[in-house]
Amino acid sequence: MEIRAATPADLPALLAIYNDVIATSTAVYSFEPTTLEERRAWLETRARQRYPVLVAAEAGEVLGFASFGDFRAWPGYARTVEHSVHVRGDRRRAGAGSALVAALLPLARALDKHAILGCIDADNEASLRLHAKLGFEKVAHFREVGRKFGRWLDAVFVERLLQPPGAAPRQEPG
Repeated sequence: MEIRAATPADLPALLAIYNDVIATSTAVYSFEPTTLEERRAWLETRARQRYPVLVAAEAGEVLGFASFGDFRAWPGYARTVEHSVHVRGDRRRAGAGSALVAALLPLARALDKHAILGCIDADNEASLRLHAKLGFEKVAHFREVGRKFGRWLDAVFVERLLQPPGAAPRQEPG
C-alpha cells in the first residue's frame, strides 16, 4: 500500500468514497451527496492552505483518504487542526485508515501544529480503536448532538498532542 498526496485525478475515487460514507454510515453527519465540483474546491482550498490531502492506494486504486484543516477560525486556535479519514467500504479494517492518520501526524508537526483532533461517532468502535492505537485520547463525549437515520447520535472528540504539553510554537501567530 502506498500513501501519497492526492491529485485532481483522484477526485472521482475520493468522491465515491465520501458519498458512500454519507449514504451508509454515521461517520459524517451529512445527508446529501457531495459533487465533484465541491470536492475539487475542497482539494484546491486545502492546497492553498498548505494542508495535506493524502490517499492510500494499491495497484492504482484509491483505498481511502485523509486530511486536516483548521479546527476553528479564530487566531487563538491556529495551532490546532481537525482531521478526517475515510476508507472504501470493502477495504476497512485492513490498515489503510491507520496508515493515513499516522502519515498526517508528521505533516501537522512540520506546520508547527500543537494538537490534532478528530470527531468520531460514538458508535464507531473501529475508528475509536484506530485512534487509540495511534495515541489519541478521548477528551469529550457529546450526547445527542447529531441526528441521522432517524436517531440521535453522540459524538466523541479525540486529541493527540503533536508536541510536549505546554511547548511553545516556533513562532507566535499574528
